[in-house]
Amino acid sequence: MPSLATRSLASLLLTASALPAAAWAQRDCTRTSVGFTPLIDMGASTYQGFDGGLYANGANLPPPAHLAAGVAIGRAIRPLDAAGLPSTDGRVVLVTIGMSNTRNESARLIPMYGSFDNRNPRVTVVNGAQGGQHAGIISNPSASYWSYVDQQLANAGLTREQVQVVWVKQAVAGPNLAFPADAQQLQGYLREIVRIIKDRYPNTRQAFLSSRIYAGYALTTLNPEPYAYQSGFSVKWLIRDQIAGDPGLAFDGPGPVEAPWLAWGAYLWGDGLTPRSDGLIWRCDDFQADGTHPSAQGSDKVANLLIRDWASEPTSRPWFVRCRADMNNDGVTDFNDFLIFLALYNADSHRADANADGVIDFNDLLEYLNAYNAEC
Repeated sequence: MPSLATRSLASLLLTASALPAAAWAQRDCTRTSVGFTPLIDMGASTYQGFDGGLYANGANLPPPAHLAAGVAIGRAIRPLDAAGLPSTDGRVVLVTIGMSNTRNESARLIPMYGSFDNRNPRVTVVNGAQGGQHAGIISNPSASYWSYVDQQLANAGLTREQVQVVWVKQAVAGPNLAFPADAQQLQGYLREIVRIIKDRYPNTRQAFLSSRIYAGYALTTLNPEPYAYQSGFSVKWLIRDQIAGDPGLAFDGPGPVEAPWLAWGAYLWGDGLTPRSDGLIWRCDDFQADGTHPSAQGSDKVANLLIRDWASEPTSRPWFVRCRADMNNDGVTDFNDFLIFLALYNADSHRADANADGVIDFNDLLEYLNAYNAEC
């Protein structure tokens, strides 16, 4: 059970979230950089002796076997009825799990996906995030938070058995441990959270995890830098352990299945106004007055990054979009889509593996052309 200190902190956070922004404004817009390199841009460099990249050895893609497993799982996801059985009239349910930042971002994700031109009409996104419910609280399977998630599902006319995908974004409130102990603490909480998800929502096949957004403008102790940046290592190491065969994170195999297949969702951290390799920056007006919680503008950035990733990655694209041949996701299958696929094919990109056999070859081109000619 959470300690008295943890419960007291949670109460404080819930109270603070209800106060007017001016009552707890703690933001310094001059702090436009903290000088850290985003994990996706680290290459062969290290941070305090630890390698970067989203996955091992500085890579930003999972190892081939883990990627292939995720692609196979993504392709197998089908709409489920209330009992969790395949049904053409069922739903593919994606639930978001986390605290107040996640709640704000999910509140923008839902309408943005609703207006996404290549949206799969059988997918329903449910905002299961709740203010004040940080990682130390919801890592307890008896936490009231999980009943809250169930109620959000029920409010949408859905059941636990219909959940197949989750997005998890979490943090430790008031962190005070030195690196790497702080990141290892959050990693441990995340490990318990994904195991609870599998127990409570047994048809969950995939869990996509994100770490925090930039926190350099924040002056509060809620989750400032460098903890926001270092939370990326928590996610990286959790996924690493599943890939390495941690039996407590097994997603398939002869033994008990203990967790969903794990992978990165969108990587959200960028160094303030210093553009990362894909151009992402975080402006002061991307945050509320506390410098920690995203504003509507900042939440839109997160939602766009999530939609971009889920609509493009072969692990999620099969269930996230209506038409896989619509490569630019504009709702129309035309020659522009063929040109995009051809560019990916010529670049030997994993996103061009249309037949999901782990090899980019002429068969993939034929597979895509068949889908293109079918016009979805």
